Amino acid sequence: MDLINNFAPYVGLAVVLYAIRQTSKVSNRYIPIVAIVLGVLYSFWEAGGATPHSTLVGLKYALLGIGTVAGVKYFIESSGSK
Repeated sequence: MDLINNFAPYVGLAVVLYAIRQTSKVSNRYIPIVAIVLGVLYSFWEAGGATPHSTLVGLKYALLGIGTVAGVKYFIESSGSK
């Protein structure tokens, strides 16, 4: 059960980032900044306050979310070209 609790924020952030990426409201160059802001804010909420540890956890969420979106993007592009 602990795996699901630790994995859910990554998946949720990745879905939100992918949805933002598909719209034309936010430029793709700002997606990493949006990911950092959302990841850190979620981590602060999850921890109940702003601490150095929660900031690092939020950055980890952001990096994994960005990586997941990039992986999905490249997978879709590579499978579509064949």
